[in-house]
Amino acid sequence: MPKHYMFLFLAILTETAGTSALQASQQFTRLVPSIIVVVGYGLSFYFMALTLRYMPVGIVYAIWSGLGIVFIAAIGWWVFGQRVDLPAMLGMGMIIAGILVIHLFSKSATH
Repeated sequence: MPKHYMFLFLAILTETAGTSALQASQQFTRLVPSIIVVVGYGLSFYFMALTLRYMPVGIVYAIWSGLGIVFIAAIGWWVFGQRVDLPAMLGMGMIIAGILVIHLFSKSATH
């Protein structure tokens, strides 16, 4: 796996951890989840910045935010018991399809 994809994957994972901890922090009233939020977002932006050495910002942000949405919805369902209805699932399916189109057909995916 090219290192820029590893950086992007780490950016997505740390953003997902930070966002999950944001829910668990209960509006920053719990210390440990609040620390995870700050560290998670900090690491996410660091890894995203490393990714930007190799890929254009629009492509990086589309992948980062799109997969983040899907992962957070899955974590919300699994950990927090939040339900996602059919239109939301269809929308997330379209996000994944868009990311696949970028990777499979776009020449803009790397510098």
